[in-house]
Amino acid sequence: MPLVTSTEMFKKVYGKCAVGAFNVNNMEIIQGIVDAAKEEQAPLILQVSAGARKYAKHIYLMKLVEAAVEDSGLSICLHLDHGEDFEICKSCVDGGFTSVMIDGSKLPFAENIALTKKVVEYAHAKGVTVEAELGRLAGVEDDVKVSAADSSYTDPDQAVEFVQKTGCDSLAIAIGTSHGAYKFKGEAKLDFARLGKIASLLPGYPLVLHGASTVLPEFVAKCNQYGGEIKGAQGVPEEMLRKAGTMGVCKINIDTDLRLAMTATIREHFANNPADFDPRQYLKPARGAIKSMVKHKIRNVLNCSNQL
Repeated sequence: MPLVTSTEMFKKVYGKCAVGAFNVNNMEIIQGIVDAAKEEQAPLILQVSAGARKYAKHIYLMKLVEAAVEDSGLSICLHLDHGEDFEICKSCVDGGFTSVMIDGSKLPFAENIALTKKVVEYAHAKGVTVEAELGRLAGVEDDVKVSAADSSYTDPDQAVEFVQKTGCDSLAIAIGTSHGAYKFKGEAKLDFARLGKIASLLPGYPLVLHGASTVLPEFVAKCNQYGGEIKGAQGVPEEMLRKAGTMGVCKINIDTDLRLAMTATIREHFANNPADFDPRQYLKPARGAIKSMVKHKIRNVLNCSNQL
């Protein structure tokens, strides 16, 4: 079974739930995610950031994802997360990705449109879907670094113009989520009125939430218990993400939670097994933690079990 685009996935879940887009960096992370999705019979997007691509190399990630498709029998979409320019998007399109994101959100509105349209024209000619972004999320994740002062929410009317002029297949919007483990100071809030307005102006159109890890307290606590220094981390409450999935959000990005689950488990293993030095000894339980985390997300956050 070949890799697929996100088009049919989004049509199937629109208004009901969201597809999980999980960031991958190595074999164990891919295996844990894919095993969970197979057991839950859930649609799946594996996404690769520019940082992951530099770390693992494009060809290694491609072959690992191809192996996952063959091994699991799942229809998987392989997506570039936060492509910063035309060149990286072109490279991923040419290199076998079935979906790419061009992030021109830091640019003036007209320049964002022009860049996105250029990527759309190239990708669509190759049968690849394109996600774009309008509005800027605060936070830090891989190469994405945006201060709170530079963040901005998505303007609903601009969103309509942007989609019409670029032809992008989905749009990442800013309604209060943020990248990294420190998403909120004080009470967590998302602008559901803004989301509702955008969805009403773009009926049936797939919206995307970035920076949507829930930063589960038990994994933060475990990291800290075994030598970590992750203080005051706070994510997006699960009920808010479930609500967004019924309001036109078809794709929810998850990365930080995977990192926390894997790192907490490895820290715990070394604390309890100081003599271990075989990577398989600590990567096996880390892979299991990824699987458990993703199953939890699919069932309790995305609500997309049995949607194949």
